[in-house]
Amino acid sequence: MRLQNKLLSFVVNFLLGVAWAAIFLGAITSFLAFYHDSLLYAVISAFIGTLPGIVAVLLLEHIITGKEKHLELIKQTVLLEKLLQKNKNIDKENNDCQ
Repeated sequence: MRLQNKLLSFVVNFLLGVAWAAIFLGAITSFLAFYHDSLLYAVISAFIGTLPGIVAVLLLEHIITGKEKHLELIKQTVLLEKLLQKNKNIDKENNDCQ
């Protein structure tokens, strides 16, 4: 997992596992429930059975990506503040020399 917080990482990994299990169980049970009627119905129902799990995986990945983006912006802000401080010090030195 890419998150730095151990507890949040554990929870998100657990929920991702549950979501993937829901995808597989939804697809398999839906397919097996309708395969004797028609193969087309079985495939369509398997797809519909996977939708809740797919939505959960996409939502969790969106949360992870947002958290990573936030952490990266914090790092960039710190670096930009250091650069700004160095730039102010250089400007101050240049003004003192003149």
